Amino acid sequence: MKPLYNHLEKSMAANITVKNIPQDLYEKIKRRADLNHRSINREIIAIFEEVLTVRRINPGDILISVRELRERTRGFVLTQEFIDRAKREGRP
Repeated sequence: MKPLYNHLEKSMAANITVKNIPQDLYEKIKRRADLNHRSINREIIAIFEEVLTVRRINPGDILISVRELRERTRGFVLTQEFIDRAKREGRP
């Protein structure tokens, strides 16, 4: 009879080999790993988890943010002149 729960099944991990990582990308991962006090492997796992985990968005929170943004930008009129000047001056 098979047990209902086997703690070893949860701990079985897959191995992945990633080849031809551009040097600049590797350096970014390495820096991020150092900042987070993790190994490069653990950092890559954390990045995967961050990107692939579905986050529930509360519509109420979005509405609050929209209302705050509207309040901060009240009275601001976006004109073609403003857009042209911003293009000429460049963006940060």
